[in-house]
Amino acid sequence: MNKTILKFPGSKVRVMGELSAHLPVGNRLVEPFAGSCAVMMNTDYPEYLIADINPELINLYRQVKEHIRPFIVVAMTLFTQNNTEESYYGVRKEFNSNPALPLLERAAHFLYLNRHGYRGVCRYNRRGDFNIPYGHYAAPYFPLAEIEAFAKKAQRATFVCATYQETLAMVKAGDVVYCDPPYHGTFTDYHTGGFTEDDQHSLACYLLGVSETNPVVVSNSDTMFTRSIFRAFEITKITVARSVGVKAGDKKRASEIIAVRKSDNSNNGVAA
Repeated sequence: MNKTILKFPGSKVRVMGELSAHLPVGNRLVEPFAGSCAVMMNTDYPEYLIADINPELINLYRQVKEHIRPFIVVAMTLFTQNNTEESYYGVRKEFNSNPALPLLERAAHFLYLNRHGYRGVCRYNRRGDFNIPYGHYAAPYFPLAEIEAFAKKAQRATFVCATYQETLAMVKAGDVVYCDPPYHGTFTDYHTGGFTEDDQHSLACYLLGVSETNPVVVSNSDTMFTRSIFRAFEITKITVARSVGVKAGDKKRASEIIAVRKSDNSNNGVAA
């Protein structure tokens, strides 16, 4: 399996074997919740539409796609020159308080904070400040091979900063939709607005509508609530390792669902 640029709680790298079996072939994969781009990196669609409401995440992906060599130089310098707890908080302060920071440098700062912060969690306070504490890693990994692989694959992709509603409005004939939203009953303050049960229900309604014309695949927690809102979908239960929260640890497991609804126009093949 191809690893990702970012450390990301809930990354789909470890479950791609199970998830891929549910992803049908199509002209383009549409992801309204970009996350670590594990699904893009481990499938083979001709095109990708990758969206997220976090502008820093989308900026990172655009900078790697369009300016890989300058990005590597700037990011590697940050990693080399800022390897203490004090320097981590200095980089975080500049990231939060310097609106004039160029986009390329912002992207490098975002990668640095992800790889040096606590377990790769991406969290913001209500002011929009990134507030993850220092992770105390002995030797944070610089993902050079992952950056280079991503830049190559990203030539097939369009990256947009958009809500899931805006993204789903861009779906066209031949697209496959995969949704990996903030999970029900877990950490939901991924960005400043949070993701409530009302949001979960709204997303399910949107996806039900999209599934009338395009195949839709969704990942979420395995709860009575999620099984209810996705009751019109075919549900498969899987078990995964937890990396963050009270159930985190090598031996801690949790149940998730893969909810699938294929339109009459969809194919039955798989893309990976």
